[in-house]
Parts: sequence; C-alpha cells; structure tokens
Amino acid sequence: MKASELKNMTSAELNSKLKELKSELLNLRFQNVINQLDNPHKIEQTKRDIARVMTVLRQKDAE
Repeated sequence: MKASELKNMTSAELNSKLKELKSELLNLRFQNVINQLDNPHKIEQTKRDIARVMTVLRQKDAE
C-alpha cells in the first residue's frame, strides 16, 4: 500500500483500514506462533502499512 493511495482516503476510511490491518496483524502473529505462516515477511509489511496509515491520519489531523 502506498502513501499516495492513503492520502486520497477520508479519515473514516483510514480508521477502518487501521482496524482491518491491526486485526490482520493479530491473525498473522497467531499463525506464526502455531507455525502455519507461509511468509513471515508479511508481518513486517503489515506493521509498515499500519505506520503509514497512522502517519497519514496524523497529517490530516494537523491540517
């Protein structure tokens, strides 16, 4: 997910996306613990996506 895509979203959509990504991260961590995760790099990607969404939300709040 690119930051330019996120900047075009509304705050409500960003909050929804943030909740979705956090639940996905929880599921990925659970799969990792029980050794069913195929791609461990997916956890890092999801964390970065969460950080991007939070950054864009803070930028919108500052405006």
